[in-house]
Amino acid sequence: MAAGATIHTFTVHLADVDRGVYEELALRVAQHPSETEAFMLTRVLAYCLEYEEGIAFTEGVSATDEPAVVIRDLTGRLTAWIEVGAPDAARLHTGSKAAGRATIYTHRDPAKLLPQWAGKKIHRAEHIVLHSFDPGFVDDATRALERRNEMTVSVTEKQLYLELNGTTLSTTVHDHAIE
Repeated sequence: MAAGATIHTFTVHLADVDRGVYEELALRVAQHPSETEAFMLTRVLAYCLEYEEGIAFTEGVSATDEPAVVIRDLTGRLTAWIEVGAPDAARLHTGSKAAGRATIYTHRDPAKLLPQWAGKKIHRAEHIVLHSFDPGFVDDATRALERRNEMTVSVTEKQLYLELNGTTLSTTVHDHAIE
């Protein structure tokens, strides 16, 4: 954990109907001093939307050789490389080679991100998916953030319903191909 990091706790009630995942999660998330609340919340949403056994947060923005979230199998082998934000093509290439699956969650405008990867060398780029949310969704959700958070995440038919500390929001989770 970085010096000066702010610790946020999340009690998450997760109901992902699309994947058949129903869990109660207790998360402690360190927000690096250079990390925005939007980036940190997107990390938490990525964790919830990808949740399975073996998932873990990494050092986040202070980790230069790891993504924001990883999934490892019981042997410790990396099975999923989950980036947040706007990683460069080299990171995506590395992640796609290192893990069986690579994906990205962003709080930014995907129309501005996709061109930066076009034509770049990215291992198995056709299998990498960029997930985004409706414009303003993450910004609206960050206004409800506190140090201790009560959160319900429900997903059905790619529609995400979020209740965060009494604020209720919804968005479609949009999928974009990296090519």
